[in-house]
Amino acid sequence: MKRFFIAAVAALATASSWAQTYPSKQIRIVVPFTAGSATDIMARVVGEKLGAAWGQPVIVENRPGAGGTLGATQVSRAEPDGHTLLVVSTGHVVNPVLYGNLQYDTLGDFSGVTPLASLPSVLVVGSGSPIKSVSELVAAARAKPGVLNYASAGVGSATHVNAEKFRATANVQITHIPFKGTPETIVEVSTGRADFMFTPVLASLPAIRENRLRALAVSTTKRSNALPNVPTVAESGLPGFVFDFWIGMLAPSKTPKPVVAKLNAEIARILSLPDVKERMATLGAEPMPMSPEQFDAYIKDEYNTLGAVMRSAPKQ
Repeated sequence: MKRFFIAAVAALATASSWAQTYPSKQIRIVVPFTAGSATDIMARVVGEKLGAAWGQPVIVENRPGAGGTLGATQVSRAEPDGHTLLVVSTGHVVNPVLYGNLQYDTLGDFSGVTPLASLPSVLVVGSGSPIKSVSELVAAARAKPGVLNYASAGVGSATHVNAEKFRATANVQITHIPFKGTPETIVEVSTGRADFMFTPVLASLPAIRENRLRALAVSTTKRSNALPNVPTVAESGLPGFVFDFWIGMLAPSKTPKPVVAKLNAEIARILSLPDVKERMATLGAEPMPMSPEQFDAYIKDEYNTLGAVMRSAPKQ
C-alpha cells in the first residue's frame, strides 16, 4: 500500500512538472495539406497566438500527400511531449477505408486536443437546374437510379464524404465525379455539367449571390449565419442528417494529459479572442468547443459512422 501511495505521489508530481514546464522548446504543428487550405489557415492562426502567449516559436509545417496520411504518419512517430502536433480535418477518420496499409492507428496513435472550427457546408445545384429542394433532388435520384451525379473536390475530401452520407441517408444511387478542388466543382455545377454538390459555404457564397448556384440546404445541425434563409438538410425531409466539416488538433497518443489539457485551455482562450473570431468569420468557420475527452469520443463516433458510410460507397 505504501509503495502504491509513493508511486501515486510521484505520478502526480511528474504530471505537475509537465504542466509547469511545457512548452520548453519550439512547437511544430504539422498540417498534412497544402498551404492556403482552411485547415492550414486555422493552424497558422492558432499557432501564431500560441507562440505569442507562451514565448516559444511555433512553426507550421505542410506535409501534403495521400489524403493527409503522410503527415499523420510523421506525427504518430513523434516524441509524445506536446511539441509535435497535428491539425487535420474530417477526412482523417475515413482514411482507413480509402487507403490500405496505413502506418498508424487512427484511434490508437493519437489523442484529441481540441476542435479548432466547424465549417458549414451547403448543398447546391446550378441556377438553371429544375431541382429546387432537397425533396425534389431525392425524388429525381430515386426516379433514375445512378443517373444523377455529384461533383467533389476529390476522393476522400469532405465534399465527397458529405455527399456519400447524403446518399446513404436518402437511400439513393448517385454517381461521384471527383475533381482536383472546390473551384472546379463550382464551375461544373454552375454550368450544369454536374448535377449537384456539397461545398463549404464560404467557397460557394459568391456563386450563390451571383445566382450561378442555388442553395438547397446546409448540412449542419443549425442554419448558417451566412445563409440564414436556407434550411438544414434535416429540416428539408431527411431528419437526423448532419455533416460537420471539422478541423481539429491531435497529439501523439502518449502525450501527458496535463500537456493536452494545457493546450486545450489555451486554444479555447485563443479562439475566443475578437480578432480570431473575426478571422474565423471570414472563413465561414464557427467555434466547436470540446474538452479533450469529448473530442476523443467525437472522433471515435465519426470514425465509426463515416467509416461505415464510405465502406458502403460505390468503388471508384
